[in-house]
Amino acid sequence: MRAASSWQDYELIDATAGNRLERWGDALLIRPDPQVIWKNGRTSPLWAKADAVYHRSEKGGGSWEYRRRLPEKWRIRWQQLQLVVSPTGFKHTGVFPEQAVNWAFYQRAIAAAGRPARVLNLFGYTGGATLACAGAGASVCHVDASKGIVAWARENAAASGLSDRPVRWIVDDCSKFVAREARRGSFYDAIIMDPPSYGRGPGGEVWKLEDCIYDLIAQCAALLSERPLFVAVNSYTTGLSPAVMEYILKTLVCPAHGGVTACDEIGLPVSSTGGVVPCGATALWLADSALLGEE
Repeated sequence: MRAASSWQDYELIDATAGNRLERWGDALLIRPDPQVIWKNGRTSPLWAKADAVYHRSEKGGGSWEYRRRLPEKWRIRWQQLQLVVSPTGFKHTGVFPEQAVNWAFYQRAIAAAGRPARVLNLFGYTGGATLACAGAGASVCHVDASKGIVAWARENAAASGLSDRPVRWIVDDCSKFVAREARRGSFYDAIIMDPPSYGRGPGGEVWKLEDCIYDLIAQCAALLSERPLFVAVNSYTTGLSPAVMEYILKTLVCPAHGGVTACDEIGLPVSSTGGVVPCGATALWLADSALLGEE
């Protein structure tokens, strides 16, 4: 498992009995995590000092209980990026901190290429991967179906001093956008996708990961340039093995471009125990196998 251990302003302090205790800048939040099935004998005293707790509802969703007044939004830092945090009604905060281990990989791959790179980031959410790539010198096309989420990503770009970088901000259904890019003859040196398990596009299009992921990767493989750098597929769907995603990449990308594939879980280190909580998985295709051994 690859653990995201390079944060300055985020910390997974403890995890037990279905919950995480996390530090987001100066704020302590408790959020549920169904994978935390263990119960620690000893727990951090900071649980009692949490500023807000997210409670799930039996009817779906949930709500925050605020024990101390928090700002509507604040910023946390990763390397040179400034990312806006804001607790939402679906327990999320606008940042998936485990993805930092992938952001660092994207930066290394772009820097190692030593040439201009065009990156397509599908389901780009609030832009962590987009800004990591842009900060490394790439031009990026950022696509997400939510207008509000793309606005949040642009706010992160401004906070990080990257508003002037060559980023296209697109509000669209990702599958439809990829199909149009193919018709336009657009090509990319790297493609990142972080698809949800289930979702709807801006026109009501239904997305179910297991049903759609193979066709989407096949469409994306046709958008790769003559000298591509990498393809990354992230998943939070517990029933979809990372090895399945790797197999798809191996069969769709390797025949045309060679290279190697890999897959692994990604996670967050727990400072109170030294363990790592799994937080999803990533499958990779890389043109340069040397990048696999770098951290």
